[in-house]
Amino acid sequence: MSTHRSRRSFIGFTAAGFSTLAVSRLALAQGASEPPPRALQVENAVVEPVSVEVNARAIPHFEPRDRTRTRFGSLEYRSGLVLTSPYRGFGGLSGIRLDAKGEGFLAVSDQGGWFTGRIRYSGGKMTGLDDVEAAPLLGAEGRPITEKRLWWDSEAIARDGDVVYVGLERVNQILRYDFSKGGTRARGAMVPVPPGIRKLPSNKGLEALVFVPKGKDRNMPLAGTLIAFSERGLDADGNLTAFLIGGPTPGQFSVRRTEKYDISDAVLLPSGELLILERKFSWFTGVNIRIRSLQLKSIAPGAVVDGPALFAADLGHEVDNMEGIDAHVTSEGETVLTLISDDNFSMLQRTLLLQFTLAE
Repeated sequence: MSTHRSRRSFIGFTAAGFSTLAVSRLALAQGASEPPPRALQVENAVVEPVSVEVNARAIPHFEPRDRTRTRFGSLEYRSGLVLTSPYRGFGGLSGIRLDAKGEGFLAVSDQGGWFTGRIRYSGGKMTGLDDVEAAPLLGAEGRPITEKRLWWDSEAIARDGDVVYVGLERVNQILRYDFSKGGTRARGAMVPVPPGIRKLPSNKGLEALVFVPKGKDRNMPLAGTLIAFSERGLDADGNLTAFLIGGPTPGQFSVRRTEKYDISDAVLLPSGELLILERKFSWFTGVNIRIRSLQLKSIAPGAVVDGPALFAADLGHEVDNMEGIDAHVTSEGETVLTLISDDNFSMLQRTLLLQFTLAE
């Protein structure tokens, strides 16, 4: 049975009972709350630079039960793709950053790999990926980071021009890459992190990075700061811990945790609005995702920040283990959000690439 069909069969079930396949899919798809053990942690690691063939199948409707619906909260569905590849290392995509046009992309796999390429469009809708290449993340000595114990779990990515930051969850470290020195062949240097980051849970640690840009055309608070969010590192009040690294006011703050959601990624909009992508898992409701809005100006050391939900979806929609989010502005002035899922290299999950317009 295909994953598409198994997913559809799940949606038809009531909360009174689940099939064995559906329950297995939910447990795998969540990946963040209680992931199953993975015996060979670097089984699908990228070991050398290579061109990758990626196939794409269109997702015409975000909610198959109502094909006329395109508005979901504050988002308008644009298009989506199911991505597959014969290349064994393709998958586990946990973060993505796009160029200003929303075409060129840099993604990171949670098994220590880079993926680069271009999104192909037709009439504003995504139709496929071109020029996809994979390469291993390198450490300071020029060797793949997967050669180090537990250094394979690359979950977070942020970009400041040619400088790219990658967060490693299992060891709660951050690597800095200068792409002007070889692109994805550049070597990573460790970024000094606050003691609180080193104390995060090994499998609920660094999950999202955002860099606040600086420059003459930027008038943002925290300019020059790298913001690091934990997946489920909790403070004394049960809120999600986050950190300000560098910049004018380094320190620690918290994000109000509600409805048992965990953070999986974040993106800063030009307006100063910070969007966090969240997810949760329940045996009764399955995988749920949410996008919440925070104001950058409210973030400061010691603060507890909160904001409204702009979007929510579950397995009744075309979602999976959504782990990455980014944004770009079109020539028409529309803000487009791009989401990507981590398939955990499971036959029961999918790599999805989704795009929405942020409504006014």
